[in-house]
Amino acid sequence: MLEPQDQKKLDELFSSMQEANGCFLGYPFAKDFDYEPLWRFMSLTGNNLGDPFEPGTYRVNSHAFECDVVDFFARLFRACSCEVWGYVTNGGTEGNIYGLYLARELYPNAVAYFSQDTHYSVSKGVRLLRLEHSVVRSQSNGEINYDDLAQKATRYRTRPAVVVANIGTTMKEGKDDTLKIRAVLHDVGISAIYVHSDAALCGPYAPLLNPKPAFDFADGADSITLSGHKFLGAPMPCGVVLSHKLHVQRVMRNIDYIGSSDTTLSGSRNAFTPIILWYAIRSLGIEGIKQTFQQCERLAAYTADELNVRGVSAWRNPNALTVVLPPVEDSIKTKWQIATQDVSHLVVTPGTTKQQADALIETISNRNR
Repeated sequence: MLEPQDQKKLDELFSSMQEANGCFLGYPFAKDFDYEPLWRFMSLTGNNLGDPFEPGTYRVNSHAFECDVVDFFARLFRACSCEVWGYVTNGGTEGNIYGLYLARELYPNAVAYFSQDTHYSVSKGVRLLRLEHSVVRSQSNGEINYDDLAQKATRYRTRPAVVVANIGTTMKEGKDDTLKIRAVLHDVGISAIYVHSDAALCGPYAPLLNPKPAFDFADGADSITLSGHKFLGAPMPCGVVLSHKLHVQRVMRNIDYIGSSDTTLSGSRNAFTPIILWYAIRSLGIEGIKQTFQQCERLAAYTADELNVRGVSAWRNPNALTVVLPPVEDSIKTKWQIATQDVSHLVVTPGTTKQQADALIETISNRNR
């Protein structure tokens, strides 16, 4: 049992995190989930050690549910589950590094290309894996500049190309086109190509958009990653990474100690997050995901419109939940946890309310008077 001062410290932390959750608009993290029916699992030991699709001697796991999650996204991303393999990660960064790892094992002499708007985890990944890389300019909407990609790739036309395609850039939710990327590289004479799609935020709803962005397996992706906590919702970070089985077999190693293959980046893995993601997709279904996106998109459109009416130059990419605006002052950035680089942004995820949006709109517009 805790000492009184320790209990007080714990209670204060809860109150602080609860308050911070109430004014959290600058980063994508769904807030309207209810996983109370799953809390009983928190009393159990669990570890999704090993390949989720193989039996092993370690049985205290949720592998069956993890496989269901992977199969759901394989179908959503237009791939046959017999051709695609995947697992539940601890977030988008692990998925990006895993995709780059598979690419490097396929093409050890490759040059990696990614735009300046790419998430920082990709830069970390190419350094960890010692991949030679070239940063490509972005268009004003955050999408990769295909002309600059062609120019950069021409310098290394004799070497394979690994490209990270952003399906919703960090700051502007710009979406790269995997079909265009492959066409550009073919045009400059490169045929050995690996494309990894980083769909951290947009992955669950991008296949349902009209027009649908080109990013999935049918559009030439070799691997895809998405986050589970950003749109579907989870109390802790998690994600999913998927790839063609042929790429995964290249890194597979049999481990006698666990009686299974080592195919994942982490050894010990969370057994609770696959259950959470399974519960989310079973509860929502495709139609529920679509309706949730539409609700968020309407609020994002309202927020951008209201800011513009009040003299703030806000904008969104088509079908985006991210509202881009000029950099906000430090007091607003701190209170509302607003991500800021050369621009600021807010992200309307499930659980964001009109009251929160109105309060932020009022605060920003008052500062602009």
